[in-house]
Amino acid sequence: MRRSTEPRRRWAAALGITALVVTGGGLLGGPAQAAATASVAVDFPTHCIPPPIAGIPPIDGTTTAQITVDNATPQVGDTVAVTYTVVVPAASNPVDLALPADIMTPTGKVTLGGAQSGDLTVAGPKKNPPVPGKGAFPSFSMTGTFTVTAPGAITLSPGDYNIHTSYIMELDTPCTVTGPPAPVSETVVATGGGQVNERAVQLSAASGQAGDEVTVTGTKFTPGAGITVAGRDGDAQTGDTTTATADGSGAFTARLAVSDPDTTGIVAYEGGAWDAEKGAGPLAYTVTGGGEIPDGSQQLTTTVRAGTLSMTQAGDSVQLSGVDFGRGGASTGDLRTVTVEDFRGGPAGWSLTGKVTDFKGPGGARISADALGWTPSCATKPGSPSTCAAGSAGAVGSAGATLASTPDGAATGGEFTVDAGLSLDVPAFTGAGSYAGVLTLTLT
Repeated sequence: MRRSTEPRRRWAAALGITALVVTGGGLLGGPAQAAATASVAVDFPTHCIPPPIAGIPPIDGTTTAQITVDNATPQVGDTVAVTYTVVVPAASNPVDLALPADIMTPTGKVTLGGAQSGDLTVAGPKKNPPVPGKGAFPSFSMTGTFTVTAPGAITLSPGDYNIHTSYIMELDTPCTVTGPPAPVSETVVATGGGQVNERAVQLSAASGQAGDEVTVTGTKFTPGAGITVAGRDGDAQTGDTTTATADGSGAFTARLAVSDPDTTGIVAYEGGAWDAEKGAGPLAYTVTGGGEIPDGSQQLTTTVRAGTLSMTQAGDSVQLSGVDFGRGGASTGDLRTVTVEDFRGGPAGWSLTGKVTDFKGPGGARISADALGWTPSCATKPGSPSTCAAGSAGAVGSAGATLASTPDGAATGGEFTVDAGLSLDVPAFTGAGSYAGVLTLTLT
């Protein structure tokens, strides 16, 4: 009997320590990189959600982190390399069980503010030294880059991070900044001209016979702007033109029939004439000949029309399992399956997010929205150009969380089914009765 239970105990202990390590913020990577420019280490409260299988409740602790850059005085248009280092983790290995090397991969975000706003994605290598039992967790670092788009002071603050664990099984533990944003750790001062033109175009092919259509996709144009897509011969525009309208994200898709043998490139621009400040390209394109229709022949053409991004759900109500007064615990159920259809045919991916209200009960009693957690999953229909990724397991709350997404790419689209296991953590002596909250899903 002893021989049969000992391996099981070791497995459970190892899994539990893995989750604790993650919520402590450490166990990754070698020493922090030396600061390339002056910066300061900052402390901020962190809320970490261990994998549900670990059986460990959320941990609220303090993370000490520091952000450094390779260039603190960039010009507009420069690329700045950023390193986000967790300097002092919030916990140490609490047991005698040693942890092996190279089991964790961190990803995270750095929040930009001031002259330039947004979130910068950073990632670290799957590399950590062994951690002895009761040993301190070492620091870990994540890196990324951003392009300076405006002059002025740009602040950098540490943001949320996630630890992916490859030890016994694949697990994720998301850690979020409590009461964001975290304090500023680094500031860069950019100089130079005005805004950088980030417009870009891509072609479905670099050559074709006269009369062939080429699909042109664009990004970072002005939302809602009219776009002209045209052939170019050096500095002159050829007779090959078409028009499109940028969507709400500044993306567009157009099909240009290239018939002029002088066309050597393709551009896209806003306004009535080519303007390098409001356009993109040229991208090289070669007319290879052909297009003539022999006597006694008929040319056949067709058009594939772009569709929309939409979602449907299998129902609009979920009955969670009941819990006992005085004991409380997890009230569980499954999200009604959501089907996402991306038939736009452009370069943009999508994101499906959710947020929930407080659960209202009898006599004004409430269960906080933060008590609802989910474990998302996402399946891609075979043949779809994109592949969907499930969001991280963790709390949903009133602030919301990502359920599933697909990345931007040269060619995107497809059909996807999204599901999630739901679990509401009901406090032990919550008043008896029925409670209801509304989970709202948003597809963008």
